[in-house]
Amino acid sequence: QVQLVESGGGLVQAGGSLRLSCAASGRTFSMCAMGWFRQAPGKEREFVAAISWSGSKTIYADSVKGRFTISRDNAKNTVYLQMNSLKPEDTALYYCAADETIIPTKTPAVFGEYDYWGPGTQVTVSS
Repeated sequence: QVQLVESGGGLVQAGGSLRLSCAASGRTFSMCAMGWFRQAPGKEREFVAAISWSGSKTIYADSVKGRFTISRDNAKNTVYLQMNSLKPEDTALYYCAADETIIPTKTPAVFGEYDYWGPGTQVTVSS
């Protein structure tokens, strides 16, 4: 069992930066691929980024590539999402998710592959 809690959201102007954190509790965090998703009002939840449990592989949605960076610190049971050059279209509720896996390089990009979810943190980017 893994419990996830996101933090770091807030209101920022376009072009600004935020760093989201996701603190995990549970014995198996170091063997979880981790992902970030987001959901804007009236839209479906969409994939943002994922990192393998080994930390050796990351993938990004095209819409955030070059602006967002996902990372993890297994010693702190925490995954991060550094968001730079934010745009109004990045406004959404951001969710952290965990996928327990034995594959050290797995980086799932599909909602249904994740086993655990946090409650989300709101990011609002003003123009």
